[in-house]
Amino acid sequence: MQSRQKRSVNFSTVFILGILLMALVPIFLKSTTLTIPNSFNQLNTIFLSILIEAIPFVLIGVLIAGFIQIFITEDHIRACIPKNKFLAVLMSCVVGAAFPACECGIVPIVRRLIGKGVPLYAGVGFLLTGPLINPIVILSTYMAFGNDMEMAMLRMGVGFVAALAIALLVSLLFRSNQLKKTKGSHHSHSHTHKKQPLMLRISDMFKHSIDEFFHMSKYLIIGAFVAAFLQTYISTESLLLFGDNQMQTTLVMMGLAFVLSLCSEADAFIGASFRNVFPTTSILAFLVYGPMIDLKNTIMLLSVFKARFVFVLFVLITTVVFIFVSLSSLL
Repeated sequence: MQSRQKRSVNFSTVFILGILLMALVPIFLKSTTLTIPNSFNQLNTIFLSILIEAIPFVLIGVLIAGFIQIFITEDHIRACIPKNKFLAVLMSCVVGAAFPACECGIVPIVRRLIGKGVPLYAGVGFLLTGPLINPIVILSTYMAFGNDMEMAMLRMGVGFVAALAIALLVSLLFRSNQLKKTKGSHHSHSHTHKKQPLMLRISDMFKHSIDEFFHMSKYLIIGAFVAAFLQTYISTESLLLFGDNQMQTTLVMMGLAFVLSLCSEADAFIGASFRNVFPTTSILAFLVYGPMIDLKNTIMLLSVFKARFVFVLFVLITTVVFIFVSLSSLL
């Protein structure tokens, strides 16, 4: 068992090093005798842009996760989370809506919260609303659509209700926390750190944050590379050919949001560029679906949660978002 885990770690390490070396090739290869394909340069540019965009949020996320691990005890969690499922989900969605976090940075935070005793369904509510309807995202949406509040309000309203419904469905389908069994995943530090000096606890917080960063970053790198590869070799125009009616265009825009793996603070500007191509409903689907689930985020979720849960969550998000966005056109 241990040898299999070592082979998995070695493979992922070699794969990530290979990706990073490939990204640096255009910098070191300036020879006139070697021509680098334009598609490779494009792949390299998109890959690095996704990483540069996501890493600051991941760093913020792992620092918060380290703080939660050291300074927040299970007693604090039990005191804050309502026992009623609906109230717990509602509170998690409201807190997430006020919390400025990217879909990459929020994964380690949710992982640590659930590990500390937050119910899975409450963690899902926080996971979905945090990147989707926080103040920064709403402001960027307002600006991207020409200082028009309609799309920003639609994104906030439909996104919140959809996240609430998804989290409630998760509460009915899953009873355990669905976290992968990893070394130290059930090991609580709350009692030992509580008695230690403040500076030592801060030092431990940074140590946990560093461990969390190296655990999450390798999956971020893999996800960013796959997203960049698909963006480079699958043209947007080919996806647009499938959009003949509103149902199809909505699915196309959801698929585009999944593949592009854009940061939620910037996706509104991309969505706004499709205003002359697709109806408002389809663009709304793009803006709601992408922050909830995308390619790089899915790979990061698979590193934290059991594969079955991630698959069910993917199906729930896709179905609920499609239904709620379609219903919004009737308003």
